[in-house]
Amino acid sequence: MSLPDAEREIMEYDVVVVGAGPAGLACALRLKQLDADLMVAVIEKASEVGAHILSGAVIEPGPLDELVPGWRDAPPPICVPVEKDEFWYLGKASRRKLPTPPQQNNHGNFIVSLGATCQWLADKAEAAGVDIFPGFAASDIHFTDEGAVGGVIIGDMGVDLAGEPKDSYVQGIEIHARTTVLGEGCRGHLSKQLIRRFELDADSDPQTYAIGMKELWKVAPGKSTPGLVQHTLGWPLDSDIYGGSFIYHLDEDRIALGYVCGLDYADPDFVPFEAFQQFKHHPMVRELIEGGEIISSGARALVEGGFQSLPKVEMPGAVLIGDAAGLLNVPKIKGTHQALRSGMLAAGHIAEKGAAEGFDARLRASPVMAELKKVRNIRPGFNKGLWRGLLTAAIETLTGGALPRTLRNHADHEELEKRAEFNPPEREWGPRELPPRDRLASVYFAATEHDEDQPVHLKILEPDVCTERCTEEYGNPCTRFCPAAVYEMVEDEGGRRLQINAANCVHCKTCDIKDPYQIINWVTPEGGAGPNYQNL
Repeated sequence: MSLPDAEREIMEYDVVVVGAGPAGLACALRLKQLDADLMVAVIEKASEVGAHILSGAVIEPGPLDELVPGWRDAPPPICVPVEKDEFWYLGKASRRKLPTPPQQNNHGNFIVSLGATCQWLADKAEAAGVDIFPGFAASDIHFTDEGAVGGVIIGDMGVDLAGEPKDSYVQGIEIHARTTVLGEGCRGHLSKQLIRRFELDADSDPQTYAIGMKELWKVAPGKSTPGLVQHTLGWPLDSDIYGGSFIYHLDEDRIALGYVCGLDYADPDFVPFEAFQQFKHHPMVRELIEGGEIISSGARALVEGGFQSLPKVEMPGAVLIGDAAGLLNVPKIKGTHQALRSGMLAAGHIAEKGAAEGFDARLRASPVMAELKKVRNIRPGFNKGLWRGLLTAAIETLTGGALPRTLRNHADHEELEKRAEFNPPEREWGPRELPPRDRLASVYFAATEHDEDQPVHLKILEPDVCTERCTEEYGNPCTRFCPAAVYEMVEDEGGRRLQINAANCVHCKTCDIKDPYQIINWVTPEGGAGPNYQNL
């Protein structure tokens, strides 16, 4: 038996937005504000809006003030004004307070749950007339006869592991639109294909990324300080690995605790998840969370290339916005305001021009790009290590980004060194006791759900490379850089093989980015599958 070859049902819209994150929702809502007669749809692969959203998140309120005037009178469910910033350098058991970098001055900003904020925004978009479809994954692109993007194809549901239809089979529909807006977030499945097809990155540096891991804790009464924003660098990372932590103090004795590691690291045996857990055992952090309980956890990739790595953001029939375009401001550790801005800018352009053409020039002439240009050298400055990076950041800040030289970015997967050629550092990492006990326990707190009887959404293009060449050269780093224990090398009667525990996947896409051979291709699973984050 094979999948039915029936013609797909078609729905027609003026604009279809892929992704109900801050960029996509801002675009959809703004479109209806500008022209109430436009037919606008938002497609979201998560089971509900916000379920796949994970971010710090401290947001700058300016774009939200413009999009939803008076929002402070009825804010999102979790919204705490920032009261104080702290910036720390950590040793294994020591800490030293440093001046807060200007980019991380959060006076006037708000700590939020971005997932809860997106649900809040979605309610406003629906009230304005936007059709939002959670639980439906845009798995492919519909192209017009002229080769332009003409909408998206929703993935079939009810397909078994062998690719055969089950009793619950439902064929995905096609959603056709004059303009398609891609707000999929970092390393979007469709965005990646379209960037390649239309050579949108031909004149830009390779995109670079980080993995961000986050936990929400309920701490003992009196330990949290609502409105306090803390960032750290230093231990447990050695100086060659870019990264650091955030600790955001919410209300109701809740703490948002997170760790970010740049994916340009060289060590094939480095485990980002373990670095996060080691960080939690630093005396400063352990004292804060000991006696509390973890509520939820998750992970996602962050796009860090910035100005140099920005691809062209328009193509025939479609535009890229938010993290799909790569608009995160790394020194600020913020992307939500950029996502909102870019979504509103795209909406204004589409409402005015009725097409994607010209949006790239419009974005590059906007405050979105001006902000990235001022800090363009800060993240690549850390390619030479922590202290060189801090010096570069200081110079870039003092000059307002006016230095004529632009530092280059390099592809993360090319930075990984082979085991035989790498001299591992002596890390003073010790045993740990705080939850979660391992990566599988962390997956539990992400509430990840996949029907195990569905096609594996992690495609290995050359399986023999994993069992032979990668084993010898890198020792199978996918078993270490994945934060959800998706990849496992097993020995059985058939010999050594790579086992993919796809049901664990939290959709962070680190594997798609960091695999040294670029033979792992992350595609969308059945709609509604994946993590179900609560207030992350």
